[in-house]
Amino acid sequence: MVRAPCLLLLLLLLPMLCVSETTPEPCEVDDDDVRCFCNFTDPQPDWSSAFQCMAAVEVEIHGGGRSLEQFLKGADADPKQYADMVKALRLRRLTVGSAQVPAVLLVAFLRALSYSRLKELTLQNLEVTGAMPPLLLEATGPALSTLSLRNVSWATGGAWLAELQQWLKPGLKVLNIAQAHSLAFPCSQLRTFPALTTLDLSDNPGLGEDGLTAALCPHKFPALRALALRNAGMETPNGVCVAMAAAGVQPHSLDLSHNSLRATAPGAPGCVWPSTLNSLNLSFAGLEQVPKGLPAKLSVLDLRCNRLNRVPGLEELPKEAEQELLARVQSTLGLVARGYSVSLLLRGRETETPRLVPQLLQMLFEETLPHRGAVPGVSTLSLVQLSPSGKTQDLLSPGRENLSVLDVSPLGL
Repeated sequence: MVRAPCLLLLLLLLPMLCVSETTPEPCEVDDDDVRCFCNFTDPQPDWSSAFQCMAAVEVEIHGGGRSLEQFLKGADADPKQYADMVKALRLRRLTVGSAQVPAVLLVAFLRALSYSRLKELTLQNLEVTGAMPPLLLEATGPALSTLSLRNVSWATGGAWLAELQQWLKPGLKVLNIAQAHSLAFPCSQLRTFPALTTLDLSDNPGLGEDGLTAALCPHKFPALRALALRNAGMETPNGVCVAMAAAGVQPHSLDLSHNSLRATAPGAPGCVWPSTLNSLNLSFAGLEQVPKGLPAKLSVLDLRCNRLNRVPGLEELPKEAEQELLARVQSTLGLVARGYSVSLLLRGRETETPRLVPQLLQMLFEETLPHRGAVPGVSTLSLVQLSPSGKTQDLLSPGRENLSVLDVSPLGL
């Protein structure tokens, strides 16, 4: 009978068993003893193969979809008797997946990991059965920096995060939850995540904005800096803003890519975006126009791979995005003073507000001035407007007559 106090020790510290030389090993270790991968798909798996992983830094173990109830007899052992052995492991990143795990065994697993130097734990394709045991006096779990869960079901429903949280040391910085069966957390039971800076709820297409409001328990994420909601059923940026405002979170970056976003419905309540938000990702969102009511101050606005029928005008973009555009223009024009011939083509600005032209003119004359001590020379400047009707005018020409010939070699015109 195989006995061990928890899943970690069961898979890494099992007694050596006799194995036939012809039996394929379920575990493989790379040449540097850094990464170890195990896939126990055999009907009668050789668990002792996991001994190869004892020297690895990164371990990934898949249980072949089987139940691990056979190991429950050792789950009530005191992990202190194995503390020195667990401390000696090089383990930093651990993935456990494809198994049915009793909640009691999962807790024993976390208690044993409290003596390890593990920093990143991933649970995927797991079914956690039974109720979580009550917290024991002075019992604790690992000091993780990153916890990732993908397609993990819990018998306790939405209370799972609060129950799991009590078995983790404070200090978790990154929490990734994908394909969750329930994100409706009972906020009264959930403790504060004082150090959590990144919350990723991507790949939960059924979440939606109402579900986001339920998941973002108010004042539980005071240090949040990055919120990722890719493919999470979000409908409008304004709806996400309302959910964040209700939770009191102040992220610096927000990722809404890979959602089917649409314009805010008329009459919808307005929302004040967090003043800290400076990066917004709206790529792959099916947008046909830039949504109204975006944050006024953004240093990054990602609109890649949408269905925009024209280049957004500056009046549609946040002020910071406008300044970024002008800064890129300025750096390009600065090459003229170094002796280069420069052609700059701005497309889709025909409906632009008049303020862009004066700023471009100022840049033209300031950035093209020769540097002090440069060899005297002659520079020719033109600001040409190409209209949809086919007319071409040099706006710097006194007469502003139509140009019959335009030769711009660098652009191939």
